[in-house]
Amino acid sequence: MKANTLGPGTIQPLKKIEFEWISQFLYERTGIALNDGKQAMVMGRLDKRLRKRGLLNYTDYFALLGKPGFEDETTVAIDLLTTNETYFFREPKHFDFLKAVVFEQYARQRGLRVWSAASSSGEEAYTIAMCLAEYFRGDGWEILGTDISTKVLEKAARALYPMSAAEKIPLPLLKKYCLKGRDEFEDFFLIDPVIRSKVKFQSLNLIEPLPDIGLLDVIFLRNVMIYFDLETKQKLVQRMVEKLRPGGYFFISHSETLNGLNTSLKMVSPSIYQRPM
Repeated sequence: MKANTLGPGTIQPLKKIEFEWISQFLYERTGIALNDGKQAMVMGRLDKRLRKRGLLNYTDYFALLGKPGFEDETTVAIDLLTTNETYFFREPKHFDFLKAVVFEQYARQRGLRVWSAASSSGEEAYTIAMCLAEYFRGDGWEILGTDISTKVLEKAARALYPMSAAEKIPLPLLKKYCLKGRDEFEDFFLIDPVIRSKVKFQSLNLIEPLPDIGLLDVIFLRNVMIYFDLETKQKLVQRMVEKLRPGGYFFISHSETLNGLNTSLKMVSPSIYQRPM
């Protein structure tokens, strides 16, 4: 297929057959199912890529994805279509439970490991880190943050956020663990290096066989399964439970459920589950 590179012009609207193709492509690569009604989202997120390539229709652009020599473009497209909203201290009841129940249980244990399994740009991982640092006040814990998007992982590792992102962070924690920027970074804040050193980020596709990341005491898998069908959810949760130590905790979003899945996890609080000992 020869790409239409006629220069600046009006990009043709996404056709039904094109939406079906990108939906299948994304499902095979990430497990995410694009439901009807997401056509505008696809166009909005990929419009600039077509313009950058000088293409006027999505068929020509999609012909590049997965093609040898266009690996970077394929990664960019997946990043754009899988990046979702996140913010500090999202669903705060989860962090209340961490402090009131989980941390108390592990108070005498060194080496507490937490996995932020869809860490996006790092807000969830650093929120957990602030809570851990307050309770344990030293070593003995670590956080793994993973995401399929390399773009958001780069932002997470940088740990630099606009001041507007600080509004959900409790003031004592903001003062203690966030550094206000200066000069050209005046409107930004940086996560304290002590916190950053305890959080490691790596690229990981949750629907592929999981790498050897060791066993975890706590796993956060929030606002991810809403994009998966039942079969994908079942396989994913089964693989992740195998990475959870007996007695460990599994957090999902309040908008999600494990109903209909065959799992050994037992609900201990809404959207919070525990693996039996």
